[in-house]
Amino acid sequence: MSQNPMPEFEPLADFDQRRIELEGVQKTVYVQGHGPGIIVMPEMPGVSPHVVRFARWVAEAGFRVYLPSLFGHDGAVGTAEEGAAVFQRACISAEFNALRRGASSPVTRWLRALARQAHDECGGPGVGAIGMCFTGNFALSMMVEPAVLAPVLSQPTLPLRDPAGLEISEDELQFVRRRLENEDLRVLAYRFEGDPLCTAQRFQAYQEALGPRFEGRVLPDERANPDVPPFFSRHVPAPHSVVTVHLIDRDGEPTRSAVNEILTFFRQNLSPTA
Repeated sequence: MSQNPMPEFEPLADFDQRRIELEGVQKTVYVQGHGPGIIVMPEMPGVSPHVVRFARWVAEAGFRVYLPSLFGHDGAVGTAEEGAAVFQRACISAEFNALRRGASSPVTRWLRALARQAHDECGGPGVGAIGMCFTGNFALSMMVEPAVLAPVLSQPTLPLRDPAGLEISEDELQFVRRRLENEDLRVLAYRFEGDPLCTAQRFQAYQEALGPRFEGRVLPDERANPDVPPFFSRHVPAPHSVVTVHLIDRDGEPTRSAVNEILTFFRQNLSPTA
């Protein structure tokens, strides 16, 4: 019996679909809710029903969600073959730094501009950002933009061939570290214990780079949802997606507790009195 029954296709009809041009590049962004802005970046292979569900939870918690389409077929679960094709295209795309450590993905410049726009539109102290999997580190790189106050890294996976590598340039990393100290900010991060894509070595590298400002959470593999879509069952070898595919939406489950902690983190950092 499914732990997490989800539709095969999510039309996103309750979102405002916008074409937003920033840095000379247009992308589709799905917007919903009212309150401080939160950038929710999709995991591979795209804006799936699982990602949309999480975005709705954020909007229902009192935030205005900006969900950009960065790859894949929006709203679709997709087959294992379709997901693999999306992954392969992203790996060679000039927008993403999939393989090399010590460099931020170029698309983070566009995402920083989106954070500025979200802050202009929503007001408040600033905005939050969460990346997942392929986009997992982007929320940290986005902290070069002063409006980003609440970064969450969910199973950051890049660079793919370096288990201890960080997908951020050294200059940006040092800038972010100074911000964290000077503004008394912190970074939340999540992974499953046995995840070979987001490893213990990577979390250790973040800890060494950011010190106590990095708060990594490690979830037990046995508490992951085993009922996953075809792309994950074929290409993702272990529990991986903390707040989406491998989440069990039930009180007391570690994955549901992670969602609740993230929403609390956003409230603490982005409320008008923060």
